[in-house]
Amino acid sequence: MTMPDTSGIRIGVSACLLGHRTRYDGEHARDVVVADILAERYELVPVCPEDELGMGTPRETVDLWGGTTAPRMLGTHTRTDWTDRMNTWAAGCCDELEAAGLSGYVFKSRSPSCGVVDVKLHQEDGTVRREGRGLFAMEIARRFPDLPVAEETDLQDPESREAFLARVETYHRTRA
Repeated sequence: MTMPDTSGIRIGVSACLLGHRTRYDGEHARDVVVADILAERYELVPVCPEDELGMGTPRETVDLWGGTTAPRMLGTHTRTDWTDRMNTWAAGCCDELEAAGLSGYVFKSRSPSCGVVDVKLHQEDGTVRREGRGLFAMEIARRFPDLPVAEETDLQDPESREAFLARVETYHRTRA
């Protein structure tokens, strides 16, 4: 069996999954599948929205508040509102990522910036719903609706991982 040529295929990745110490606590969330297996076959483009926005590392944690379509990103303790700054940064980053020619994206699960599903949405009545999507992930989906995306948790199962990578390779071929 001949392996397809995957040289030149770029996949955006939450930087913490590659071992970059960009998380709120100054740590990383290195994922072996992403950092080792995907890195062998593809060019990975690391992005950390909160770090690149200038929130600092380490930093105060943030939570999403409100509804699913336009949540607010607020500091957990200070209630600093990062929403507009994040949305502005995300739009500019998407311009750069479009120029980079990404063919897929792997996000950090449950992140208020990068989570694709099951992100906590805090409500004023004190309840929390796991129905949110991170602000950066929302902008990626809006700007690139056909771009294959996954969370690192989706890639742990070999069949799911290969299905995602097949979508990435198809997307790459259709754009070439």
